[in-house]
Amino acid sequence: MEINDIIKPENQVYKSSSILTDKPFSYCPGCGHGTANRLVAEVIEELGIQKDTIGIAPVGCSVLIYEFLDIDFSQAPHGRAPAVATGIKRVLPDKIVFTYQGDGDLAAIGTSETIHACNRGENITIIFVNNGIYGMTGGQMAPTTLPGMKTSTSPFGRNVETMGNPLKITELIAQLDGVHYVSRQSVNSPANVRKAKKAIRLAFESQINKQGLGFVEIVSNCNSGWKLSPIKANQWMEENMFPYYPLGDIKVDGKLIKTL
Repeated sequence: MEINDIIKPENQVYKSSSILTDKPFSYCPGCGHGTANRLVAEVIEELGIQKDTIGIAPVGCSVLIYEFLDIDFSQAPHGRAPAVATGIKRVLPDKIVFTYQGDGDLAAIGTSETIHACNRGENITIIFVNNGIYGMTGGQMAPTTLPGMKTSTSPFGRNVETMGNPLKITELIAQLDGVHYVSRQSVNSPANVRKAKKAIRLAFESQINKQGLGFVEIVSNCNSGWKLSPIKANQWMEENMFPYYPLGDIKVDGKLIKTL
């Protein structure tokens, strides 16, 4: 029996998205970025918008997405992706424009660009990967680092008395009138991957339908920065990140559906 007699279309469980390039992911083993990249690719393919989509990513692990998705991209300085996306969308209003950013980027150096783009209701999509740390640049404390969480710049744990409280940027953004859809998801389990994909699709559809800005946070691990194995990093995330950053839709069709 030939191998082609066994592998038939009706027996195929999964097929890689045509939007993904042939380049293997270079993220750390166990990192959630790879799954998040795949979901973005699948949504773009399923919506049939490959030729009309422009992605923007700045500095950090998020910048690697350029290598893995076969779409047009523009790089932005650290934190400035929403500003670049605003310019591109206004010049090319028929294009589908999205940013792909980490927490050190979006919620720290890029706080101003993020808040004001959302407040203006720019018709773009923002995908925000939150792992509570600066993953690429040395494991420093980020605005989303949890209380007591150890990083290279908070070796004894984040002290909220001197370092402030973690920033729940997604809840802040959800209260802005210009934002149409806001959701927080994760990619740590098959069930959560499906929910994250649905949220990403809804965020893109908000833009396609000219309803306003769609914002999706993806709570992820950083096993390298956290100094944990991928399995233990996911466990730590479930036990510590999820209680502080609860998953689920926050704003749908311009209306808050969660008490903030």
